[in-house]
Amino acid sequence: FSEKFERTFKLQERNFSSSAMFMAQAALSNLLGGIGFFTGQSIVKSASAKEPVLYWPSNLYTAVPSRSFFPRGFLWDEGFHNILISEWDLNISKDIIGHWLDLMNVEGWIPREVILNDEARSRVPQEFWIQNNQYANPPTLFLPLSKMIHSVNKIIQQTREADHRLNADYVYLSSIYKRLTHWYDWFNNTQTGKLPFTYRWRGRVADSKSELNPKTLTSGLDDYPRASHPNDNERHLDLRCWMTLASKVMADLFDILGQSETKTKEEKRPPNAYRAHYDTLRDNGLLNELHWSSVQYADYGLHTDQARLGRQKPADERVPIDSMPMIRLVDREPTNQFVNSVGYVSLFPFLLELIEADSAQLEATLNQLRDPKKLWSPYGLRSLAKDAPLYDKRNTEHDPPYWRGAIWLNINYLALKALKHYSIVDGPHRAKAETIYNELRQNLINNMAKNYETTGYIWEQYSDVNGKGKGSHPFTGWSSLILLIMAEIF
Repeated sequence: FSEKFERTFKLQERNFSSSAMFMAQAALSNLLGGIGFFTGQSIVKSASAKEPVLYWPSNLYTAVPSRSFFPRGFLWDEGFHNILISEWDLNISKDIIGHWLDLMNVEGWIPREVILNDEARSRVPQEFWIQNNQYANPPTLFLPLSKMIHSVNKIIQQTREADHRLNADYVYLSSIYKRLTHWYDWFNNTQTGKLPFTYRWRGRVADSKSELNPKTLTSGLDDYPRASHPNDNERHLDLRCWMTLASKVMADLFDILGQSETKTKEEKRPPNAYRAHYDTLRDNGLLNELHWSSVQYADYGLHTDQARLGRQKPADERVPIDSMPMIRLVDREPTNQFVNSVGYVSLFPFLLELIEADSAQLEATLNQLRDPKKLWSPYGLRSLAKDAPLYDKRNTEHDPPYWRGAIWLNINYLALKALKHYSIVDGPHRAKAETIYNELRQNLINNMAKNYETTGYIWEQYSDVNGKGKGSHPFTGWSSLILLIMAEIF
């Protein structure tokens, strides 16, 4: 293990301390050790059935975020897991991704949280048992698949004509193409917004009275602030960016497979349809028109910042006000506007490298990222700016902040990947991107190594105030990406 670890990641060659390398080895070995084989049936709610029904008996080979706290498969976590797993053993990643695609129903939907049978359900609050086949999750499987496609494309360029068809990775990509197409089409059929080329997460509770800002669990970012009053007119920036990435990966996959591998009876789209859709979504003019608020990228919807949790005065004066439940009180009526809170969502065009390298929008984003009053901390990028209205605010009386300030490794990994990209491509902001990259990378490594040395754990999230680990532990899911950060593998 130690020999393969050094061959793959070269941390000793980079002169890391023995304690930092031990943390990195623990991150990888615990991620791999958390891979399990689950079998059973999910409970699914469908628009075509009055009551939830059992999904077909199925198997899932998957890594998990935490064996002790989250011992089940999470779709958007899995894409991040396999960025690392694929570096160690690509065959394991191919098997895992294949199992997730095997869960796809006839409509192209994949459950976002896979809770198979009573044993798994015993570890999950009952409110989360039922999966809705109208609800999405970020299609992060396209992240490891993009790396695989890039690798196969290099092989194609270096081998004689048609010899690449014998390559195992090429054969694998060819075998999953139809399912990826079906999944991609499901997003474009069910998760689009009212305006062309906009997208909207389903699953927000429009009439919630207890939540300060109704959660968007389907986005993976849970309580991250969105439009305060959910409706069909919302435009969600992160989902649009995920679909831009998905369109690029599908276009690249279509190109390397060629007409013979992609042509099926169901394939009626023009040959360049994926690329055309990617080019449209990637167009910064349209992106700015739909999501640039003059100072930042943002969601759009029916919104007010003047909302708070409070206790409503009881109708019966004999009832003490302190006994009343806390509800959301709105001090100013919402209007259709951009949700101007700087945070992980506003970074998404940057995180997925969609902003033009010479644009004013990139400069503004880099400034917000490095501003200590906004996202910058000595321990990593916080999820929500310190000056945002809902920074570190509880979402309900019993629901503490989750994605409202804490530092998360998966998004920090994407930020470093993007900073590396913008430090290399031609543009006026290369030097700034490189400086921020070096500072952020060192901050993350130092803080996680210190936490591991003092607590013995890798954590779900880290405090932006003092850097201490928070949430569930051990958490060797996407927090294990610290190894790739140390190895500078993006």
